[in-house]
Amino acid sequence: MELMLAVMLVVLLGGGAVMVFAGGDDRSKARVAALGKPGERPGKPDANALRKKNMQAALKEFEKKQAEKKTTVTIRKRLDRAGLFATSPKSFWIASGALGLGTALLVLLKEQSLVIAALAGFAAGFGLPRWVLGFLKARREKKFTADFANAIDVIVRSVKSGLPTADALRIVANEFREPVSGEFKKLVEGMKVGLTLEQALRKMYDSMPTSEVNFFGIVMTIQQKTGGNLSEALGNLAGVLRDRKRLQGKIKAMSSEAKASAMIIGSLPPAVGGIVYLTTPAYISLLFTQKAGNLMLLACALWMGLGILVMRKMINFKH
Repeated sequence: MELMLAVMLVVLLGGGAVMVFAGGDDRSKARVAALGKPGERPGKPDANALRKKNMQAALKEFEKKQAEKKTTVTIRKRLDRAGLFATSPKSFWIASGALGLGTALLVLLKEQSLVIAALAGFAAGFGLPRWVLGFLKARREKKFTADFANAIDVIVRSVKSGLPTADALRIVANEFREPVSGEFKKLVEGMKVGLTLEQALRKMYDSMPTSEVNFFGIVMTIQQKTGGNLSEALGNLAGVLRDRKRLQGKIKAMSSEAKASAMIIGSLPPAVGGIVYLTTPAYISLLFTQKAGNLMLLACALWMGLGILVMRKMINFKH
């Protein structure tokens, strides 16, 4: 009996020694390797990798929703983007029609041809009001972008001091000037009536369609879904926006000579024609009274327009 017990003990000891020196099974090796790595636990995925995966998924979802939301820009939306919130589309069309009709009648009273009057009325009633809206929109976006980085810095400092994100947005809405104040007020009011932060940010981008607002919406949406340090992410965004602004100023300075040359070349033919018309109107009046002259003016306008578009394409840089 004692001999059998001794044999069993020897067999068990031998098996244990074989297991130790053989390294155990694969699961034991994996567990030992996992335990040897700091900050990781066996059987659980890496937190940074999981967060990165969630951020990529959230970014793809946000970009997909932004692409689906691209629709035709209505006059109401154009007026809002230009800052003309009190002007209705009906009033805009009435004013445009009156301007076009008045211009056409004025040209007819100057004893010009019906074709010239129709072209002048179309340009004044359809082209000029839209150009004015585009100019007001660009000026409003430029003013918004100039203050946007400072607004993000206010949000960063507010979050670092312990305030909730909604209160930080409310501070920007109350303390900054237009149009930053107005856009953030609409953002805060939208969240008050039940919109999610992502929906409110999409409406903000629809009202102010700039790259800076798009970046802000992406950062806020991803941080809300994946978590992380919001103040650090917004601080990096503010730095990126300031770098973009410096790059824009550098490009503007380097291309200023080419823009001045393009402006001089583009304005020279109309200026010379206007001077000739004022000094010797009989010499140039054939262009307005004869059919061949009207065709020549039309051809000149087309070629000049094409040349101006080419010069504009050459001197404008995307950044």
